[in-house]
Amino acid sequence: MRIFQCVFVCINRISIRRGYITRGAPGYRGYMQSAKRACLEISTMKIGTHSGSFHCDEVLACYFLKQLPQYQDAEIVRTRDPVVLEQCDIVVDVGGVFDPKKHRYDHHQRSFVETFNSLCPEKPWVTKLSSAGLVYVHFGRQVLSHLTHLQEDSRELGILYDKMYENFVEEVDAVDNGISQCDGEARYTVTTSLSARVGYLNPRWNSESQDTEQGFQKAMSLVGVEFQDRLDYYQNAWLPARVVVETAVQTRHQVDPSGEIVMFDQGGCPWKEHLFTLEKEMKVEVPIKFVLYPDQSGQWRVQCVPAGLNTFQNRLSLLEEWRGVRDDALSELSGISSCIFVHSSGFIGGNKTKEGALEMARRTLQAGPNPGNASNGC
Repeated sequence: MRIFQCVFVCINRISIRRGYITRGAPGYRGYMQSAKRACLEISTMKIGTHSGSFHCDEVLACYFLKQLPQYQDAEIVRTRDPVVLEQCDIVVDVGGVFDPKKHRYDHHQRSFVETFNSLCPEKPWVTKLSSAGLVYVHFGRQVLSHLTHLQEDSRELGILYDKMYENFVEEVDAVDNGISQCDGEARYTVTTSLSARVGYLNPRWNSESQDTEQGFQKAMSLVGVEFQDRLDYYQNAWLPARVVVETAVQTRHQVDPSGEIVMFDQGGCPWKEHLFTLEKEMKVEVPIKFVLYPDQSGQWRVQCVPAGLNTFQNRLSLLEEWRGVRDDALSELSGISSCIFVHSSGFIGGNKTKEGALEMARRTLQAGPNPGNASNGC
């Protein structure tokens, strides 16, 4: 409606230039001033959110919206007045209504139980959404496309969309909804999370000024910088690492016929998370046991694949009799030349050559799991 009205006003202004209302004619100046005001008023979009103390979820929701062309120049109206909110083009975290068709994104109403999974059944996350999560679910792909210059329907953007929710937005949803990370009492308190740092930008209880507007703007800048920094890492470091790991998994049988050893030509690649994900996506039947890669000195490492992301247990540790032995003594014991070390827990070893590191992995595979070669913590 706003667009049509503005076009109508602008067409009328063109009509003036064409002589329907000539310059200098009675009422010309007043008509032009009113037309200009109308265009300015009509074209200013409004994002509504609540006034008073602000929280990370609505700050992040507003930041997301401000990244989009249709809202980048929008005014953020902070109020709890339902009459004022009714006039806003989109409202987040206030109003007691969740209705995407009307662009209303509140999560405080008693009836609200939505999660990413309930709105998008193909997604796994079941944390109750805050206004940040609601806006991300509905506008996140557009936001990421604008920030990364990737197509909304591209595979890369889809991966980033999931990753940024799981590793950035979900935390904000959980904190705002009072959902603990674990059952029972936490061992220690985290006071430096993004949500906590946003909270510290509110006026102190005994501050002379209780104006929250300046703090809200600082908070938007804070969450924006952190979101873009994290997105930049995932797009330009984490995502390229996935390509490296995917290639290694695809070519693993060229390294060893077992398919249980992968090799990277360059060290330092963050591989663990990608490996677990790609094994599932690529339906790898025999789990990969070892990863080979060169270190900064040009020597080679053989590292065990852990049993999971959050465990020190290995799928298969290096041979027990090698652990804690070094250099010539290790080479003599193993019968493999150029050995450097095997960690005392058996999770990693080193060899001066690629061939030597590969042989260390192969010998361990040949020995297979046994009581003396069980997975060990590192």
